[in-house]
Amino acid sequence: MRNSDYYLPAIALGVAFVVKLPALRRGWRDPLVRSVHFLIFTAGICFFFAAPPTISTVNNLTGIPNFSGPLVYCIMCAFSCACLVLIVNWRGGPPETIRRHSRRWIAGYTAAIVALSVFFALGDAPVERLRDLDTYYATTPFIREMIVTYLVAHITSAVVTTALCLRWARQVQRWLRVGLVVLVIGFVLNLVFGIAKLSAVIGRWSGRDWDALSTTVAPPIVAAGGLIVTFGFLLPLLGPQISGLVRCWINYARLGALWRLLRTPGKRGVLPRIPWWSDPDMRLAVRETVIHDELLDLRPYFDDFVRQRAYDRAIESHLSKEDADVVGVAAMVVAAVEARSRRQLRGSEDATAAGAFALTSVLSPERERLVHLSRAVESPIVAAARHPAAPPESSSQ
Repeated sequence: MRNSDYYLPAIALGVAFVVKLPALRRGWRDPLVRSVHFLIFTAGICFFFAAPPTISTVNNLTGIPNFSGPLVYCIMCAFSCACLVLIVNWRGGPPETIRRHSRRWIAGYTAAIVALSVFFALGDAPVERLRDLDTYYATTPFIREMIVTYLVAHITSAVVTTALCLRWARQVQRWLRVGLVVLVIGFVLNLVFGIAKLSAVIGRWSGRDWDALSTTVAPPIVAAGGLIVTFGFLLPLLGPQISGLVRCWINYARLGALWRLLRTPGKRGVLPRIPWWSDPDMRLAVRETVIHDELLDLRPYFDDFVRQRAYDRAIESHLSKEDADVVGVAAMVVAAVEARSRRQLRGSEDATAAGAFALTSVLSPERERLVHLSRAVESPIVAAARHPAAPPESSSQ
């Protein structure tokens, strides 16, 4: 792997960690929040310290050949533990049960980290190896045990988390299910990494040269697995927010037709000032508010005859009653805009009141109804209302 294959993911995860720091400060007491941040942190520093230039620098700074080996292994164990603890907290349940399971995993992986340090201290690894420490020292007493310990800990985490996610994914829906599926992919890659590494080590024990599994196959697999796992954990948290933003922008754009119709040239009134950094939801809320105000301003120009005629045409075009109602109101609004531009009150008070009532009926509190009205404005049936025929005597008296 190139050095950038280590440092770019480390930078990306570091940025994600910094961006989520405010959430950590607000929710420090929440175990789930702490677990998410610890996982992102350990994943980021694991990529950083696993890069060959960093390995060489750490070895030189400490003056101990291969000191980076157990350091990276300990960080990987911490990452594996973070995955398990996050899954436990994520699934929920009785608080005492969550704490008990979390403590067990933390205790187990803390013991593994201590064992790694002890085995390295007892062993002898005088020749610095930046990329093939696992296979080069696969038969060295105590260093061998250190290597096997971290691989077994990593494989255990991958197997358990994969099984938990598969079982849980059958019980949930939407973003959580998608996140769990992504996690399964990441954990399977981590499992493949562990098996490839362990196979290369076992090959050395039996006198076979399977080093390529450890030095060529495993590194890109674990890099992809680490990023996918982190993304899988973040997806259920960020997915609903992303969906909400996309939905806001779509609705904002769909309201454009109604917005442009009502904000005719020369229309009086000053638009609210929106800062450039405002979020889409605020922009959408402002657009909706202005549209509602404009519709209120149009009420004196409503003519229910125009609405009824467009409604009848929509029914004749085999539209549903609900769609026909919206098309009828949209036609009435278009005609009212034309009448306002000429300062011409078209209908009687009864027709105006009936039109206003029809508009209120169509525009329920649901945001989508206003979007439907905006889309109906561009209907061919509504286009005819821009130059409506003269209403019958009954509607102009």
